[in-house]
Amino acid sequence: MFSKVTNVFAFSLCRKLGKFQSFRKFQSIGQIFFRNIGKSCRQWHLYCLPAPIGTVYAFSFGKSKEKKVSDEEKPDELKTVIETADKLYLDYKIQELYDYLIEFKDCESDEVMWRLARAATDKGKASSDQKVKKSCMYEAFEYAKKALQLNDKNFACHKWYAVLLDYTGEYEGTKARISNSFSVKKHFLRAVELNPKDATSIHSIGYWCFVFADLPWYTRKLAAALFATPPTSTYSEALYYFQLAEEVDPDFYSMNLLMIGKTHLRMKNYIAAKTYLLKARDYPVQTPDDEKAHEEAIQLLKSIGLKDK
Repeated sequence: MFSKVTNVFAFSLCRKLGKFQSFRKFQSIGQIFFRNIGKSCRQWHLYCLPAPIGTVYAFSFGKSKEKKVSDEEKPDELKTVIETADKLYLDYKIQELYDYLIEFKDCESDEVMWRLARAATDKGKASSDQKVKKSCMYEAFEYAKKALQLNDKNFACHKWYAVLLDYTGEYEGTKARISNSFSVKKHFLRAVELNPKDATSIHSIGYWCFVFADLPWYTRKLAAALFATPPTSTYSEALYYFQLAEEVDPDFYSMNLLMIGKTHLRMKNYIAAKTYLLKARDYPVQTPDDEKAHEEAIQLLKSIGLKDK
């Protein structure tokens, strides 16, 4: 999803009408960080995992009246709803999009429901109030679950289910998030299986791999204590998916360029890292995600001795 459609896991950026079912600009699929571990080992379960893998860029608020539409009874109206929603999304009118789609929250259409899940996620990401954000994520997850129940052959339903499974897991503790991570990856893989051209789902798998390759030793120890077979990955695997996403849709997302550079840096491939970090730095800044990619790229370039231009 792109908001260009989401960090233990997780996971829209649509420049063309035919790419609406991709994440629009993830807010921070490429921004991984580890929270403070706290003052005692008893607090590790609260702090040792990164923020969600699939984070979605967004600026939407509010809600409005409900309206129920039957796909069979009103196919033309349903088509209009989807077209209107996609136009609002491309125009970055996230608040209007949420206000519009919430009227159709009882609609029995998977296409409407995954879009509503995305819009509710965007609404939450835009809020500085943590209680509002949490409420929005759980609200969005309900829409994503309904969308998947309505049509498990729709790649976007799997993608948004994966994104929101991790987002909500962030509020339920480390054990839940590690446990959820297996299902998160499974649904992203299914999304790619259903639509091999969805670059953001491919990117999200790469980010999942990067997260687990990049875990510090104490988190690995905790995961091993909680699970007989904890999730694991490598930088090489992460790089494979990031590069595959780039092949599918070149320059589709500033954070994918950043993550290719960042992964090369972890692997000590400094020349390749520099190439992609420069691309991320110079990517047109249009969204908060682009700005984050720009700023992080500058810092990483400084770390290898290249000053900002």
